Amino acid sequence: MKLDLRTASLVAVTAAFAAQPVLAGGMAEPVMEPEPVVEEAANNTSGGWLVPLLLLVLIAAAVASNDSGGSAPPPPPAF
Repeated sequence: MKLDLRTASLVAVTAAFAAQPVLAGGMAEPVMEPEPVVEEAANNTSGGWLVPLLLLVLIAAAVASNDSGGSAPPPPPAF
């Protein structure tokens, strides 16, 4: 069997390309991306009672300053 230069170079190139995956290195550990940690926002319970408390204080202040009650006018000053 006679090999010419073209066939020999074709065999050499094919062998080089076929051997590249073998020489590329061993099996590497798969790179796993960490799962994102989702944190829920802290429960801020002060907002649940703060608004009604302020509303209650405003209503109490309005009732306390109400002058349209049915009380008698103050007596006139004595001379």
